[in-house]
Amino acid sequence: MTVAYLGLGANLGDARQTLKDAVVCLAQQHTISVLAKSSLYRTAPIDAGGDDYFNCVVKVDTTLPVRHLLALCHKIEHQFGRERPFRNAPRTLDLDILLYGDQSIDEADLTVPHPRLAERAFALVPLVEIDAALVIPQHGRADTLLAGVSHQRIEKVKSPCQCPMLNALTAGSADKGRCE
Repeated sequence: MTVAYLGLGANLGDARQTLKDAVVCLAQQHTISVLAKSSLYRTAPIDAGGDDYFNCVVKVDTTLPVRHLLALCHKIEHQFGRERPFRNAPRTLDLDILLYGDQSIDEADLTVPHPRLAERAFALVPLVEIDAALVIPQHGRADTLLAGVSHQRIEKVKSPCQCPMLNALTAGSADKGRCE
């Protein structure tokens, strides 16, 4: 088994729901166990136009070799309607292998760690949320790289209210309190 980190992003259609569905899709693979998922973040496009992106990072444990994991990511993107008309085009779903164990891979169609990981708040911030002490090969600790991306706009998306009163209501409690 290998621990890998995958970056997910989308800015077409119902991007928030797409990311949630994509995490479920990953978790349904018998070769993958989802170990952790970051919060959802809203970010401005970088080197591209279009609507804001929604992004998150998932930590997975997988039996797949890195090339098979890449193929699975492309297959899932395709299932969600991903098209690649031009570089940095808006997308229904983007799945990137950010890290694959402690491996460094530099091939024409696969670079791990992801080549721009240390330059992108939309990948670093959720990665640090999952594991602040994570070491990125060739770059060092992930949390020390945050200062270099602090100028990029990134906002944590508020999740639906999860106060105890709401949880009690959804569990069938008679308490009819109000959730703020």
